[in-house]
Amino acid sequence: MATSGADVTSRRSVHRSLGGGAVADVLLWRRRNVAVAAAVGSTAVWVLFERTGYNFLSVMANAFLLLVSILFFWAKSASLLSRPLPPLPNMEVSDAFVDKAASKANVWLNRLLAIAHDIAIKRDRTLFLQVIVVLWLVAYVGSFFNFLTLLYIGTVVLLVLPAIYEKHQDKVDEKVVIAHRQLSRHFDSFVATTRQPQKEKKTE
Repeated sequence: MATSGADVTSRRSVHRSLGGGAVADVLLWRRRNVAVAAAVGSTAVWVLFERTGYNFLSVMANAFLLLVSILFFWAKSASLLSRPLPPLPNMEVSDAFVDKAASKANVWLNRLLAIAHDIAIKRDRTLFLQVIVVLWLVAYVGSFFNFLTLLYIGTVVLLVLPAIYEKHQDKVDEKVVIAHRQLSRHFDSFVATTRQPQKEKKTE
């Protein structure tokens, strides 16, 4: 019984770290139907545009053209035959949604500006090297795949990794701590070697 309680606690922490809302439920496969639909839909979109050679802009334009035509003729026939109009929701963006999106965008923008400030003004060598490594990895991986494939891979990873991490959280945390310690040692030694020539020049 104690282990099951620990499992529940770990699951709640993972769910909370993902935001604790509907998105977290989908990523952890608690809403299995929505998660399956997201996986199947993203796969279908990737196959449609990547394997069959369709153009994204033309497909979206044709899809919207078909949708607008159906709605137009449905509304016309409804007025002539005294039938109900198409059941469309109230299509407007609420102020609360805009404020929430703006606040999240503001947080991420301030983080990017803080990183740029630390690199340019404070001359944080460690942070500069970390940014260089991350950008190099992104460029290296991007050279093998196009943007759509990267987006599809990211979607699959988001639908797979959180659920796996929730089931094996203790083992994964242990391995991550060991790997982080080793990488930190190598990174610190690399930073130390880059600082040695400057110290020698100052002593001369």
